[in-house]
Amino acid sequence: MIVTVTLNPALHVRYQARHVSLGGMNPVSRVHYQAGGRGLAVARVLHTFGHEVVVAGLAGGASGELIRAELARAGVATQFTWITGESRRILEVADDAGGTVTTFGEPAPYITTEELGRLAADYRSLMGDATAAVLCGSLPDGLPAETYGSLASYAAEAGVPVVLDADGRALQHAVSRRPALAIPGPDATDPAALLTGGAGAVAIVSGSGARAVTADGEWLAGLADQHAGTASRDAMVAGFVPGIALSWSWPDTLAHAVALARATSQAGNVDVEAYERLLAEVSVVRVVP
Repeated sequence: MIVTVTLNPALHVRYQARHVSLGGMNPVSRVHYQAGGRGLAVARVLHTFGHEVVVAGLAGGASGELIRAELARAGVATQFTWITGESRRILEVADDAGGTVTTFGEPAPYITTEELGRLAADYRSLMGDATAAVLCGSLPDGLPAETYGSLASYAAEAGVPVVLDADGRALQHAVSRRPALAIPGPDATDPAALLTGGAGAVAIVSGSGARAVTADGEWLAGLADQHAGTASRDAMVAGFVPGIALSWSWPDTLAHAVALARATSQAGNVDVEAYERLLAEVSVVRVVP
């Protein structure tokens, strides 16, 4: 079982309107709800490929219930730790006439010390059956930067490899707890520093491919120019997970991740036939110092 953790999920609410008038009454022709958050997106992709996955993290209020219900409809199991605050919503207003989308994002709920303690207990109970833990995304208010580090330590105590997809101080604190793979943001520290800091390996993700940096060497993976386009970062992260959980070689892990990322739309829909076709076309090259 793969456990993905999303501590700051959001309910995406999309309003479709023929024309949006600022300051006026705007009839909405269609409303769409979708659970959002990096860990949730990773879980959806893993579920599509037949992996047993459970979404953990923090959720609360009516928005939290809708997030859980939407994931259930998609067939993704959840074991959230419930909080008193309301999970944030992201409102997207699409103006059909103007062709624009205006977005409003609510602040994250405040997390209490008691809720953080319950999260730790719930997470540790999941580690007994876990084959990998995936820690993704931003931290809500009230959570210290060390939170991912603590979760990585709990996983290590249970012998569960961790895939860490984080930025800033949350990344720096967690790297010292020796995650199997760290996937930093675009403005992250040099990968060599993350290796020295404790990461088992570092993956640098771009729109065209990925680079893996390990103590044993470095690999570059990508597709030919005819497949140019923006790859899904969340799908790329999901693509690394089975390789880490099952100890695949780095060429196999990178090929799977790059093909999966390119075969996944920005909406999170995976084209399995495209993935199978692209997998044979991914080029993986070992970098010679």
